[in-house]
Amino acid sequence: MHFSGTYEANFDAGAFLANAGVGRKIVTAKPREPLFSQGEPADSVFFLQKGRAKLTVVSQNGKEATITLLAAGDFVGEESLASVGGLRISTATAITVCSALRIEREEMIRVVHEEHAFSDLFLKFLLARSMRTQADLVDQLFNSSEKRLARILLLMAEFGKPGEPQALIPKISQETLADMIGTTRSRVSFFMNRFRKLGFVDYNGRIRVHKSLLNVILHDQLPDHNAKRPDMDEKQPPPRRAKIRSRRAAAPTASL
Repeated sequence: MHFSGTYEANFDAGAFLANAGVGRKIVTAKPREPLFSQGEPADSVFFLQKGRAKLTVVSQNGKEATITLLAAGDFVGEESLASVGGLRISTATAITVCSALRIEREEMIRVVHEEHAFSDLFLKFLLARSMRTQADLVDQLFNSSEKRLARILLLMAEFGKPGEPQALIPKISQETLADMIGTTRSRVSFFMNRFRKLGFVDYNGRIRVHKSLLNVILHDQLPDHNAKRPDMDEKQPPPRRAKIRSRRAAAPTASL
């Protein structure tokens, strides 16, 4: 099928993603309010215009894990393009007040097929997300939980993106950070206190990230006296077995 170039030449991807229209609706979500939920029909794609959100998955036994954080300019729910009648495989929940464009599946497919400017933009996003997913996997496999926490904080502050980084990151719980880096809340608390003492971060309700935190990622620079693991990671010998041994040693030998 051949499409004339008239409509394509006048197409403005930015305007398309900024405004409601045929098959498009602007929605808002308050903090902790979902844009969509796991198990719902996957019938639309969302483009986050403003705010921060998180993508989570709940296992069959009820355990929740945070997959990634979303920022303005991100698409989410693109799995709806894969098949008709599919279900959401995750939940997108607002962390701050969010504004998003909800694009119906049919309209999303149409504009991807017909408008090269939009399909280029969408493809670049998908490739960037794929690279981020691979980087997250490498991070989980090879880096310590402390370096993973530093990386997440830097990503939330948008270090490395064009423009000035946002020193103050959105309010996020230590439980969520622990979910994202695959550790416990107590370890996140330990590392955050250490980052604060070293001047890498400040926090009083909200976390302020300093550029010096990059040293943890790029150069693995931490003072030697701060390099010990948290006490909760040091395994102690089971006291019960020690008691059993002591009682056996004290027991009299049976006479023959």
